[in-house]
Amino acid sequence: MCGRFTLTSNLDDLQGRFGFLAGHLDYRPRYNIAPTQQVLALVNDEQRRAEFLRWGLIPLWAKDPKIGYRMINAVGETVATKPAFRAAFRRRRCLVLADGFFEWRKEGKKKIPMYIFLKSREPFAFAGIWETWKALDGATVRSCAIVTTKPNAFMEQIHNRMPVILSEETEALWLDPMTEEAGILAPLLIPSPPELMDSYPVSDLVNSPKNHGPECVQQLSPN
Repeated sequence: MCGRFTLTSNLDDLQGRFGFLAGHLDYRPRYNIAPTQQVLALVNDEQRRAEFLRWGLIPLWAKDPKIGYRMINAVGETVATKPAFRAAFRRRRCLVLADGFFEWRKEGKKKIPMYIFLKSREPFAFAGIWETWKALDGATVRSCAIVTTKPNAFMEQIHNRMPVILSEETEALWLDPMTEEAGILAPLLIPSPPELMDSYPVSDLVNSPKNHGPECVQQLSPN
């Protein structure tokens, strides 16, 4: 799964890389993004427009928004058919922007938090799906989930799942609102090349969403 990630890149660099309209975004670097918090995403409407979505997808039919706590990830192998996700998979896809993520590696009885990133240290996009949920009082919540897949050779040493990191070439197809066929979209939900990835251990500060400063991504010394 993917339960924490970072987005610390400069907004100008993000716009240059992903080519989106920023509008009046209240953007700031974030070192420990957790479920139910707002994440920066590009949605697949007529323009590449960035907005903040609540992390944890709330299906249209949900009666209680708390269901989103259990919907932070969508399994890539079943996202096209699972009732909570299939409509969003067909029509409401997004890029969730990040530049690293955390996973916990088991070492005996311990779980060591690992910070995982591209060797280039460039930002990247998770494959995401989004939804608009309306409460009985008329309030709306726009929320999203990150799609996961089986691990590549690098990630399988850390965890048995990983988020789908789209390539620059596949981002446009994932966002294309005219594409709804699972036969075209499903092949995009694959592990990224392992040779592009790197990681190092970090402190257990990241275990709590109350901690969200640069110390969350500071590499632990061998001692």
